[in-house]
Amino acid sequence: MNANNHRYCVIMCGGIGSRFWPYSRTRMPKQFIDFLGTGRSLLQMSYDRILPLVDPAHIIVVTNATYAPIVRQQLPELSDSQILLEPCRRNTAPCIAWAVRHIRACDPEASMIVTPSDHLITNERMFEDCVRRGFEFVESHDALLTLGIHPTRPETGYGYIQIDKEVEPGFLKVKTFVEKPDIDLARVFVDSGEFYWNSGIFLWSAKAISKAFSDLAPDLDQEFEKGEGVFGTPGETAFINEHFPSCPSISVDFAIMEKASNVYVECASFGWSDLGTWSALYDNSPKNRESNVTQNCNVITYDSTGNIFAVRQPDKLVVTAGLNDYIIADAGDVLLICPKEREQDIKRIVNDVQERFNGKFL
Repeated sequence: MNANNHRYCVIMCGGIGSRFWPYSRTRMPKQFIDFLGTGRSLLQMSYDRILPLVDPAHIIVVTNATYAPIVRQQLPELSDSQILLEPCRRNTAPCIAWAVRHIRACDPEASMIVTPSDHLITNERMFEDCVRRGFEFVESHDALLTLGIHPTRPETGYGYIQIDKEVEPGFLKVKTFVEKPDIDLARVFVDSGEFYWNSGIFLWSAKAISKAFSDLAPDLDQEFEKGEGVFGTPGETAFINEHFPSCPSISVDFAIMEKASNVYVECASFGWSDLGTWSALYDNSPKNRESNVTQNCNVITYDSTGNIFAVRQPDKLVVTAGLNDYIIADAGDVLLICPKEREQDIKRIVNDVQERFNGKFL
């Protein structure tokens, strides 16, 4: 078996995309939506871009059990053993810890890329080259590798990675991870040239990440250790349904990457966005002469610029006059009208809707 046949991909697909409410809903989160009008959802696009890099049989999707029918519908190529169903949401560290155990039971020599299901990458050829180099690096080093994106603006919605010395061309030691900064600090980061955006895309060998979980997240690791011998067998599902809810809800950044001493970054510029906000979708979508973005809907505007219109009903007409830089999102039973500059309020709005309507509109 050559090295390429030991390569795997884990696509994390369990989020609910609440920042895209009301277009993204609990029953149909953003990763399952064709946001860009390509005929493929964000999940399907994530799957497509991995195919040149990994054997299709080595692609694993981890999602919430609720979304199993949607994943099977959108990716009918996957076998049941390639879809890992979480009984509850526990953030990225438990998700990855389980996927690693599952893969390592089948292939102890595995290396893998771990990627979210809802990101946008515009230069896929450059992405492929970057990932191939990343695989070669983690297969020859005891390394936890993250892909760092060269920042193009002082973005406050992303985490940052501070780089240290270069160990090989294109690969640098990580000095520290920094959570989402305010605008002044973001400007300092970008001007310094020492910081890259944290893409949340990782590569490592199964051996290296297993040791990291054992050393740095022992409570989480021990929960999965109880199932030693069941992974890759018919008993795996029952074990996960019993033990996964006991896992702490923690991100892999907090649990592993910010603590480990063998963390490296591969710096890249392949046209990346996590599409985490309406403004990010606006920035990455084609615009008409009035700089408006329309998502598969009929719109007539008068003196209205810089807006994004997202309407679920294709037969609905939206008409605006004198409206500038707004989000207009119509999901049938919910209509959101919000200035783009206040989209950070959406999280609070979702919490208020939950409290007042007991989840009815989520």
